[in-house]
Amino acid sequence: MPLAKAVVRAAALEHGVCIRPVALRRTDITTGAVEIIDVPCGATLASVCPSCAERKRQLRMAQCREGWHLTEEPDLAADEPSDWQRWLVESRADLTAAHDAAGGAEREQLGEDLAALDEEIASTGVRGKVDPDKTSRRVRSTRRRQDVVDLPRRPVEARTVGKAYTTPDGKTFRPSLFVTLTLPSYGRVRSDGTPVDPTSYDYRRAARDALHFSKLVDRFIQNLRRFVGFDVQYFAAVEPQRRLAPHIHLAIRGTVSRAELRQVAAATYHQVWWPNCDEPVYADDAAPAWDDEQQAYVDAETGVALPTWDDALDDLDADDDAEPVHVARFGVQVDAKGVLVGSADARRCIGYLAKYLNKSAHECHEPASDAERAHVDRLMDELRYEPCSPACANWLRYGVQPKNARDGMRPGHCKAKAHRRTHLGYGGRRVLVSRKWSGKSLADHKHERRAWVLDLLGEMADQGDDPNRYVWEHAAPSDPDVPSISHRLLRAVSERVRWRNALDAARAAADGQYENSATRGRAA
Repeated sequence: MPLAKAVVRAAALEHGVCIRPVALRRTDITTGAVEIIDVPCGATLASVCPSCAERKRQLRMAQCREGWHLTEEPDLAADEPSDWQRWLVESRADLTAAHDAAGGAEREQLGEDLAALDEEIASTGVRGKVDPDKTSRRVRSTRRRQDVVDLPRRPVEARTVGKAYTTPDGKTFRPSLFVTLTLPSYGRVRSDGTPVDPTSYDYRRAARDALHFSKLVDRFIQNLRRFVGFDVQYFAAVEPQRRLAPHIHLAIRGTVSRAELRQVAAATYHQVWWPNCDEPVYADDAAPAWDDEQQAYVDAETGVALPTWDDALDDLDADDDAEPVHVARFGVQVDAKGVLVGSADARRCIGYLAKYLNKSAHECHEPASDAERAHVDRLMDELRYEPCSPACANWLRYGVQPKNARDGMRPGHCKAKAHRRTHLGYGGRRVLVSRKWSGKSLADHKHERRAWVLDLLGEMADQGDDPNRYVWEHAAPSDPDVPSISHRLLRAVSERVRWRNALDAARAAADGQYENSATRGRAA
C-alpha cells in the first residue's frame, strides 16, 4: 500500500497544488495576528514541481497566443514618473554629488548608500539604471564574409503588425508564420540521433555551435528585420533535436516568403573572435596556479603571469591574418508554415512551441540505449574543456587568464550552465520573446489572468489590504508554528477545490446570463 505522504502528494498534483510550497510568516502589525502563508515555489521544470511548471507553461502559451495575430500595434508608451520616483532620483542626484566630492571611508559608505537607493528606485518599477556605468566594447570589422550570399538591406518601417489580405469575396485575413531553423549536419545519424560513425562525427563543431547558438539566433532576427523591411516580432522556443543539437521554433507575426527566409538563413552567421583554443597549452596536471602577490594566474614552472584576457584580444587585433575561432551557421533546412488566427493549426503550433518548456534540455529526449548514452557522453567530454565565455575557467588550459580571473578557477570545472549535462551546451534562455510581441511582460499576463478570475468571482475577490499592514519573513520548516508539509498540502488542496467550485459556478452563471440576453435579443 502507498505511504500517506505519497497519497497526499498525488492529491495535490491532481488539483494543481504546488508540492514544494515556501512557508512565509505574515504578521499583522495592526492586530498582532500571525499566520503561516504558503507561496508556490514557482519552479519551471516538471521534475521539480509539476504543478508550478504547468502553470508557467500555460502562461507562456497565453503570451504566445495573444501576441501572434495582433491587428493593432501594441501600446508601449511608458507611464509618467510618479512624485515618489522623482523624489528618489533627486535624492540620488544629491547623493551622487556628495559621493564624487568625498574620499576614503566616507566615499565607500556613500557608494553603498547609492547602491541601496538604486535598488529602491528599481523596486518602484523604473526600468534600467539611473546612472549606468560606461563600458567600452571591442568592435571588429563588420565587413561581410565572402563565402556567404549577399543580403540587401531595406529601410525598416515602424510597424510590427503583418499585412492584411482581402479575398475576392471580401473576406480579410492576416496570416502569420511558424518557422523552424536547425544547425548543419556533423555526420550521418540514425533515427535515434546517434551517429553512424562516432569517430568521424564532428563533436567539436557540434559543441561550439551549441555554445554560440543564442548569438546566431540574435543575428538571424537582426538580418531578417533589415531584409524584409519591418520590425519583425517573434515568440520562440529552443529545444534539442534527437542528435542533441539545439534548434529553434519561431512564431513570427506577419508573413515573409519562404525564399526570403532561406536567403536570410543562408546569409546569417556568427563569428567568434576569441584567442585560439584548438590545442591545449597546459595538461591537467600542470594547470596554471594562482599567485596572491601578482593577483594573477602564473605558469607553474616559470612563475610568469599568463596574458590577461584583454592582452590576448590585443594580440588578436594586431594580427592581420587572424581568423575567427569558430563561425556558426544554420543548416540548409528551413521549414515555414502559414498560420491563421483561431485555426486548428494555430492551436497545434502553440502547443508544439510549449511542448518542452517544462523540461530541461536533457529531458526532451532521454537516452534509452547504450548508444544514445555514449553519444551524450562524447558530447559532454567535448564540452568539458570548451570555453563557453570570456570568463570561463577553461581559458587557463589554453594559456590565457579568463576575464575577471579569481582564485579557485580550474580548467574542466567551469560552473556555467552550458557545461552541465542538463543543458547539453546551450546556455541561453529557452524562451525568446521580442519586446513588442504583445506589449506586456510575463508578469502583466499573470496579473491579467488573476484579475479576470477575481472579477468573475465577484464577492470572493480580495479587498486590496494595505501592503504596509503586514510584515513578512521566511519561516523554516522546523519552526514550531509551521505545520507539517502534509498538513499544508491538504489545506492547499481544500482551498484549491473551494476556488475551483466557485469559479465553475461563476462561469456557469455568466454563461446563463449571456444565453438569456441572447434569447431576449432574438425575441425582440
